[in-house]
Amino acid sequence: MTVGTQLQQTISSCESALASLHSFALETQDQNAKQMYQNMANQQQMILNNLNARLQYVQSEEPQYKQN
Repeated sequence: MTVGTQLQQTISSCESALASLHSFALETQDQNAKQMYQNMANQQQMILNNLNARLQYVQSEEPQYKQN
């Protein structure tokens, strides 16, 4: 498995976790839990942004990792 493929799989997993956190925040009535889920979603979004930036860098340096 290439680095590019591993990054793409990790990004997909992070996107799934982010969607779950948003869903949990919307479904709960507990304001403390809602705030916790929103905070975690914000952190997850920052991680996702960093992973996407890394993937773009890897793809620019190693074009064979680029998916069509």
